[in-house]
Amino acid sequence: MNTEETNVDLQDAADETKDAEPKEATEGPAQVSADADATEADVSEADLDQEEQEKLPMTGGGDGAEDAVSAGGGETVEENGSVKLKMPEEAEVEEVKFTGLNKEELLRVAGTPGWVRTRWALLVVFWLGWLGMLGGAVLIILQAPRCRDLPDTAWWNGGPLYQIGNIQAFTDAGDLKGVEQKMGSLSQLKVRGLLLGPIHVAPPDEAMSLRFEEISSELGNLEQFRSLVQAAHKKGISVVLDLTPNYRGSSGPWFSNISVTNVAERLKSALVFWMNEGVDGVQLAGVERVASVVPSLWLDIRAIVQNGTEERPDKRVLIGVTERSAAEEVSALLSSSGVDLLVSRVLRPGNTDAGELAQSVQLLYSSHSQTQLAWNLGGRAEGHLASLVGPALVRLHTLLLLTLPGAPVVNYGDEIGLMDQDTKFPRMLWDSDEELNGTLQEERAERLSCRRFFRVLSELRGKERSLLYGDFLLLSNSSSSLAFQRVWDQSERYIAAFNWAPEEAALPLSRAAALPQRASVVLSTNASALPADSSVDLTELRLGPGQAALLRFPYTG
Repeated sequence: MNTEETNVDLQDAADETKDAEPKEATEGPAQVSADADATEADVSEADLDQEEQEKLPMTGGGDGAEDAVSAGGGETVEENGSVKLKMPEEAEVEEVKFTGLNKEELLRVAGTPGWVRTRWALLVVFWLGWLGMLGGAVLIILQAPRCRDLPDTAWWNGGPLYQIGNIQAFTDAGDLKGVEQKMGSLSQLKVRGLLLGPIHVAPPDEAMSLRFEEISSELGNLEQFRSLVQAAHKKGISVVLDLTPNYRGSSGPWFSNISVTNVAERLKSALVFWMNEGVDGVQLAGVERVASVVPSLWLDIRAIVQNGTEERPDKRVLIGVTERSAAEEVSALLSSSGVDLLVSRVLRPGNTDAGELAQSVQLLYSSHSQTQLAWNLGGRAEGHLASLVGPALVRLHTLLLLTLPGAPVVNYGDEIGLMDQDTKFPRMLWDSDEELNGTLQEERAERLSCRRFFRVLSELRGKERSLLYGDFLLLSNSSSSLAFQRVWDQSERYIAAFNWAPEEAALPLSRAAALPQRASVVLSTNASALPADSSVDLTELRLGPGQAALLRFPYTG
């Protein structure tokens, strides 16, 4: 019996009791007795219903009838000991909500055979899906092209090494302070190392007057040198000091053979001094003489320069300079002397035999690591690039130097096509805001154009992996033309092409390199003939007289 039915029965019982009271006065005793028995039976039934009502859950502190009425939405009214129930006119029916299975029911369902089979099926599907995704990932990794590990590199291969062989000719100030003031200009050229000097006291051909640890007074002092090194390091430029003993004399860089032992011994203590002053390396000319005459002292010299310390973990560079030009001899000296870099005359400035040049490069590249290769055209003894190859070919040789595998070594002023005139140490030309006439304006415009060409090429070489440490592949080679490719892993590929001939020449490229049909122009020595970003057909590559170009195409897998 529900709550609503109980309430209605109680209401009916109360109404019957109320109606029976007046009849007692008019009806007979028998009728009254029968009615009383009926009433007692109804009340007993009502009491039983009330007992069942009391068994329902209680939500308040009242009796069972009040709780039942409260649950049914009505209210109670007492009159003369009887209870009347008032029901709302429109009883609100509570919405029955399904609250799910309880714990016991869930356990009973989970243990059924059907649910066990379903659970195992879902588990198998999950693991099969997971294993499928894992297998797909492994397959992608296995099929992806492998990236090559970066090779062992050295800081001196990161950009051009800029040589200032004469401090007084480099700036108007003519001293170390003046060089420091130009550090911003060198940084714009993406110079990686500064080859400075010699600057020590060395009267010509006087071995006994040699003072390695003292700076020539006309060039500055030790405080200026320290300030210069700090300024260079802030710009990311390393400083290499040329300590060639007899750099002003005519009896050779190490004086006579008799004095080599004494000079080399004195150099050892000087090296420790300059290392403590923060230099990043040392350059020495005539290394073949000291290495052969006093090999034990030469080993000591190498160890002092090349061994790092806890304060300076980066390796310092030992650069040797030789007048040898044959690639075989240079290769043998590079191995026997143990220098990090060997500046030589392999490229022989002014020689237009591209075939022989390519063979020399190929021999050195195949015999030594790129970190040991140095390329130069001109220098302290030879003079400036423009005087050696002619102003018209300065850009061509600049492109050659900065695209070969190894460290390019340039002479101060080569970036603007500086000519030697009557000395190998001409005064450096710096731009100013002064008004110039027509001819001088044209000369300045040409210097700025040449410098801009150098800067763009130097920046490319420092950031493009194929140019920085990529493989060297010879593509075309003749007596007057040359083309080679620089390739590194999945990076963009570069082709450097050169024509030394006075007439246009075709450069048939090797088919073994699997080249694409076309490539884009990055830089050329004649922008009107080969503008930047233009496309060229590699199957019919042609260059004008004295022209060179740097081409690029993407890696395609």
